Amino acid sequence: MSEGLLALGIEELGLELSTTNIADLELFLQEMGRWNQVHNLTAIEGERDSIKLHLIDSIAVLPVLRQFLKGPSPKIADLGSGGGLPAIPIAIVQSEWRLSLIEAIRKKTAFLQHVRGKLKLKNIEVLCERVEDAAVQQPAQFDAVISRAFTNLARFLELSLPFLKPEGLVFAMKSKRADDEMKDVCMDDWRLVADEPLHIPNLAVERRLLVLSPVRKSTSTPLS
Repeated sequence: MSEGLLALGIEELGLELSTTNIADLELFLQEMGRWNQVHNLTAIEGERDSIKLHLIDSIAVLPVLRQFLKGPSPKIADLGSGGGLPAIPIAIVQSEWRLSLIEAIRKKTAFLQHVRGKLKLKNIEVLCERVEDAAVQQPAQFDAVISRAFTNLARFLELSLPFLKPEGLVFAMKSKRADDEMKDVCMDDWRLVADEPLHIPNLAVERRLLVLSPVRKSTSTPLS
C-alpha cells in the first residue's frame, strides 16, 4: 500500500488521523480491491486510482460535515452506498457518528457486511433494500443524508427528504456539473446552505459538496 501517497493526501486535507485510522483505511482499500476482482464492486482499479478517487475523495468531505453536524452522535444515511463510499471511510475516521449504508444490490451489501466485521465497525448498519423502502421503515430518523455518484441531484433530494429529521441536511457530492443539476431543483422546496469546493490532492478534477436543507412549509391556515 502506498502509505506515502495516502499520508500526503491526508496532510493536504488538514485531517489528523491516528495510525489505527490509516491502517483501517488501507485495509478497506485492500478488501475492496480483492472483492472487486470477483464481484465488480467498482470500475476503478489500481492502487493509485483507488487511493485518490475512492478514499481521499470520500474523506475530503469531512471538514464540511464536521462544520454542520455538531451533535455528539449524528445519524447519517448513505444512499446507494455501493462499495461503501463515502460511508466506510467516514465511519472509520468518525467512530462516534452512526451511519446507515443503504444499497439494493446484494453482492455489494455482502461486501459491506464483510468490511463491517473485518474492521469491527460498530457504528454502521447495512441495509439491503431499495432506498424508497428503507425510507418507509425509518422516516425522519436522520440528521443527514449523503451520497456519492448515486443519481442526479433533483432525484437524490426527492429520495432524501423522507429520511430527514426536521432540521436535517443533505450533502451531495458533485462535480463541476452541479450547476446544471441545480437548475432542475425546485428552490421553493430546498435551500442551498453551502456550496463548498473540495480540493482532492494529486487529482486534477473539480469536486463540490452541496449542502441543502428542505424548506419547511407552514401548516398554519390564514385567519379569515
